[in-house]
Amino acid sequence: MSKDVKLVIDEFYSSVNMTPKELESWLKTEESQSVGQKKDHDESIGHKSGKRIIEMLEKTKDDYTDDELSHMKKVVSYIHRHSAQQPEGDVENTRWR
Repeated sequence: MSKDVKLVIDEFYSSVNMTPKELESWLKTEESQSVGQKKDHDESIGHKSGKRIIEMLEKTKDDYTDDELSHMKKVVSYIHRHSAQQPEGDVENTRWR
């Protein structure tokens, strides 16, 4: 495994703060299904990504495809961008959270 690939994987694992089981449970909630960008009445982009993240977290680190590594980079970028937009104060019951 190259140094660059290892860096992508390590950053992905340090950025994603839910286990596959926790993420799967969250994706089943009405709250999760009610937010995000949707095309027509399709599943949101983030919801689809969440399912893909679960699959990647359950794989062996040596078995990632180039496409999965690319998606990991997108996920990390999104997490960093979204975290930087955190509103001040208690975010417990906000759409941001």
